[in-house]
Amino acid sequence: MVQKLDFLKETPSQTAGPYVHIGTNPNWVEITGVWNEDLGLVLVGPETKGERIIVKGRIFDGAGDVLRDALVEIWQADAEGLYNSPSETRGKADPNFVGWGRQPCDGTTGEYRFETIKPGRVPYKDGRMMAPHITVWIVARGINIGLHTRLYFADEEAANAECPVLAQIARKVRIPTLMASRGEENGLPTYTFDIHLQGEKETVFFDI
Repeated sequence: MVQKLDFLKETPSQTAGPYVHIGTNPNWVEITGVWNEDLGLVLVGPETKGERIIVKGRIFDGAGDVLRDALVEIWQADAEGLYNSPSETRGKADPNFVGWGRQPCDGTTGEYRFETIKPGRVPYKDGRMMAPHITVWIVARGINIGLHTRLYFADEEAANAECPVLAQIARKVRIPTLMASRGEENGLPTYTFDIHLQGEKETVFFDI
């Protein structure tokens, strides 16, 4: 006689596979005819307000190897610190700025890359102003629950020093893992933000 179980068995774990790209970026994996252009490729247009910037970087695993199959999404405010969202109540966001982007990492170099604008400051829940930042979300093979982090701008020293979110990080030596360094590429300010999943340089991730 089969014994009746009064509890649920744990489901075996599985890694997130390549379906994530098939479902979100079909053109990138050469599946055409789903839609003309993969969603999230373009954030800005000719009439978008604000300083144009490039955000790029790579994602490293605990062994220091580059992930080449990760998918990166970003969310951010516009140049005035307003979100392109129905829940935005502080004003009307720039209609020519999407505020959301999605890119798969390059299969050869592992680099992700967005052309966007530098965001304005947004108030924290208690009214204090947060430093300009971009929210970053990562999924990849082996990452079953998406990882959230933030990109801050290393050249915003004053705003970073008074940001209430950065102030909550107990180990101050880890704050630099959230800072994107500024350079220049093709005449545009370029911010490099490398993300380390584990190890000595592990990026700060947020429980959202």
